[in-house]
Amino acid sequence: MDDLDSLKAELLAAAEQAPDLPALEELRVRALGKKGRVTGLMKELGKLDPESRKARGQALNAVKDAVARAIEGRKHLLAEQALDARLQQERIDVSLPARPQAVGHLHPLSRTIDELVAIFGEMGFSVAEGPHIEDDFHNFEALNIPAWHPARQDHDTFYLKPPAEGGERPVLRTHTSPVQIRHMQSTKPPIRIIVPGRTYRADSDATHSPMFHQVEGLVIDEQTHMGHLKGTLIEFCRAFFGVDDLPVRFRPSYFPFTEPSAEVDIGCSREKGQLVIGPGKDWLEILGCGMVHPKVLENCGINSSKYQGFAFGMGIERIAMLKYGMPDLRPFYESDVRWLRHFGFLPLEVPSMVRGL
Repeated sequence: MDDLDSLKAELLAAAEQAPDLPALEELRVRALGKKGRVTGLMKELGKLDPESRKARGQALNAVKDAVARAIEGRKHLLAEQALDARLQQERIDVSLPARPQAVGHLHPLSRTIDELVAIFGEMGFSVAEGPHIEDDFHNFEALNIPAWHPARQDHDTFYLKPPAEGGERPVLRTHTSPVQIRHMQSTKPPIRIIVPGRTYRADSDATHSPMFHQVEGLVIDEQTHMGHLKGTLIEFCRAFFGVDDLPVRFRPSYFPFTEPSAEVDIGCSREKGQLVIGPGKDWLEILGCGMVHPKVLENCGINSSKYQGFAFGMGIERIAMLKYGMPDLRPFYESDVRWLRHFGFLPLEVPSMVRGL
């Protein structure tokens, strides 16, 4: 049995000294494979007499088991060493200083428009767009705004030169309502849209700008009524300002394109000179609304005896200023990077119907 003891010692030493997994696999094949040294000795047992065969077979099995255990143990050890080396190589040094924040920021108006689209999108509204330069019919006439209305005066509206002598003067749209008109002319009810976009009026101070943003909503079908309008706007106000119990009230008002019409106020408090939106003793007007005037429907080719609906509109800058505590409208357009860093949002913080608010 001396040859088996010698073979066992040799193979165990080779297993212990194997430098890596490929070398260890080569040793396994050389010792225990089909043509391995231990396998070859097992095949020669048939040449021995029964008594010798039994003793030598037991000794060979012992050698085989010992070598197999040694190879398996070395395999686990080499695997752990390889993993440790990989972890050392691929580790992240968490002691590094934080990376600098991205320079670019999302403008508050872009953020607010995304919020509006997300909120009304969950209510089934789609977004509609239209031209910024309009004609008299779409901007005034179709909306039941008579010739004597102040909005038609030169000191209130930006008019452009007519394309030909004696032609009609185009106008920079004074509201996004012309998009509603165009949509009603080209789309058969039911209609459910919001129209965010730029508008233009000859006005400029801390709370007004010659160019500003507005969002309007329009719903036209056979069954919509004032209750639907109130429910839609109450849910919007509470979702946008993040106040679940925000008081919302509707006051009778007048608009030429809606009848009946209402102003919408939200609850607030002004204690210690600070405006806080929520339940309080005061009210703050934020938008106007009403049921679409039958004459407006007829101007768009919609049968007012069959269809009805509601509309609403608000200034995007105004609600952004209220939500984010911005005291002045003018910095919105001054391109001051310091202001944008303070009031702006990171590019990935974009509300949507998927991400929510």
